[in-house]
Amino acid sequence: MSIIRSERTAAGLLLGAAALGLLLANTPIGPTLLHLQHAEVGPAGLTLSVGHWISDGLLAVFFFIVAVELKHELVAGELNSVKKAVHPAIAAVGGVLVPIAVYLAFAAGGVSQLSRGWPIPTATDIAFALGVLAVFGRGLPNRLRVFLLALAVLDDLIAILIIAVFFTTDPNLLELALAVVTTVAFGLLSRLLHGRRRVPTGVLMVLLAALTWWLVFDSGVHATIAGVALGLVMARRPAGRTAHALEPWSNGLILPLFAFSAALVVIPAVSPTELSPAFWGIVVALPVGKFVGITLGGWLGSFTRTKTERARIPITGLLTIGALGGIGFTVSLLMNELAFARLDTVRAEGTLAVLLGSAVSMVAAGFAVSALARRYRRAHPHPHQQHPHRQSSENSGDAPAESPS
Repeated sequence: MSIIRSERTAAGLLLGAAALGLLLANTPIGPTLLHLQHAEVGPAGLTLSVGHWISDGLLAVFFFIVAVELKHELVAGELNSVKKAVHPAIAAVGGVLVPIAVYLAFAAGGVSQLSRGWPIPTATDIAFALGVLAVFGRGLPNRLRVFLLALAVLDDLIAILIIAVFFTTDPNLLELALAVVTTVAFGLLSRLLHGRRRVPTGVLMVLLAALTWWLVFDSGVHATIAGVALGLVMARRPAGRTAHALEPWSNGLILPLFAFSAALVVIPAVSPTELSPAFWGIVVALPVGKFVGITLGGWLGSFTRTKTERARIPITGLLTIGALGGIGFTVSLLMNELAFARLDTVRAEGTLAVLLGSAVSMVAAGFAVSALARRYRRAHPHPHQQHPHRQSSENSGDAPAESPS
């Protein structure tokens, strides 16, 4: 299981699954796969298509893990004080606002419904970004990874809020109130997960989690929000153990399955000039908008720190993190499905745009990370270098100083 926890493996599986889905959708087996994706399954009263079970059901597990990591960073990690959080927060906000502006600049002259796609290029894929950093960043100090992780976690928090606020229509307030009750009960029970009561308590918590998911789904709010709520209220230690146990399933099955399903689109047989403004808005906003927004926000945010602290993440590091931030993928694909749920052609083009924009960002980030890592290894040829694999953020303060920019 340890290999599936690797950031490199997770990124590779995601990329492979998306490529396979796109390839198979455009072969003779494509219509059969698309038919299976739209097939309705489930118990009476809860019948969903296979695609919706993946995006609304399984993806809630991924968002649960994201919420647990977010809570850890807010309580004991790199976001546990205003002083620590303000720099990556400003970078994250810049990485959201600039892509929105770029997207709207392209979509403004098109069909009014295309403006709904503005959230698509706002997301950063944690698994992919950290995976690229792990593959190409040998020798880089851990503080770059910590800053990227903090930025991506805040980015995901913004994405969660966007999903909850902008993709909810006429929610059933009674069912939402009941979901709050079951969520609170879930959180209280998590504090009893010890001793002989662990198994029955765990079973009851699973049932409460399933009920919470159904109530949120049936209320009209996107069901992944249930995973977020459960991750935030669960007691820290059992939440950490649960997320650790679920991580291989998320990396090895849930995210690749979602990437495969989301990438099952037929490439439109049209010339580039016939593609919708939404396509071009996403393609440009991910690699360019995120890069400019994160770099500019990170530079502005650096003035909230002392000169010594500012030197720890110089402009070369911010440029590299900005390139990594343009890898949208998982959450961007989900946003695309939600934004263009009733526009099949635009949704297909949006999927292609997310894949293409993220691919451009991956290539650019690969070169940027490699160049920065080589530069750092030349400046610090000693064996105290740290490899940017998954590490505890509490140890990040021991990293050596950054090389001059």
